[in-house]
Amino acid sequence: MIKKLCQLLWKCWFYILVTTLIIILLPLLLTLTYKAKWYRPLYWVIRNLWATPILYGMGFLPRIKKAYHFDKNQNYMLVANHYSMMDIMLMFYCSPNPFVIVGKKELSRLPLFGYFYRRIAIMVDRSSPKSRREVYVQALKRVQANLSICIFPEGGVPDDESIILDSFKDGAFRIALQCQIPIAPIILHDTKNRFPFRFFAGSPGVMRVTILPPVSTEGKTLIDKDPLKEEVRTIILQKLLSS
Repeated sequence: MIKKLCQLLWKCWFYILVTTLIIILLPLLLTLTYKAKWYRPLYWVIRNLWATPILYGMGFLPRIKKAYHFDKNQNYMLVANHYSMMDIMLMFYCSPNPFVIVGKKELSRLPLFGYFYRRIAIMVDRSSPKSRREVYVQALKRVQANLSICIFPEGGVPDDESIILDSFKDGAFRIALQCQIPIAPIILHDTKNRFPFRFFAGSPGVMRVTILPPVSTEGKTLIDKDPLKEEVRTIILQKLLSS
């Protein structure tokens, strides 16, 4: 009973912390979302004044292992396994290169958070072929503006927590091939145990992240999509199995 009560209060604190930080940063966020060309300073605010305080405020200690250091002059397709609401915070924390996330449209309905989500993310309605096509158009515009793209290629979090890594959707790999940008695999080792979607579960502690060397798309075409997808999934899965 005591453990469940502590977990309940801790999970409630997460929503309080997220909302409070948005309210505190509201004037800055409203200003920086007004024009698309202000996305880089907006990213700095989101990364340093929102995502990082949430991680530490929840009692998480990020530990980043860099087998590769991001080139500030290079755009990437960032892909990672997806277990938790904390995954996006970790992606912001570990990437100094500004990226735009491709995420599900349903998040735009959340109060307050959804307002800014609509302005900083590429939203996709996976039930709509038209929406999925529009993602490619929007992603290309962001890459041309010298921004990276971030996608969780599993397309969601499996209900079955015994699944270590679900199958990958095509979107991230189509975009990377069409834009000819390298794919940077990122492994989130601990978010399933530290902050799962189950309410009465999780605990503060270390959050390990591994950044691996990117997989090149140079000279490849959409014909190479499936082998490329399986190559990246295998890389991430092997790291998860060995962690």
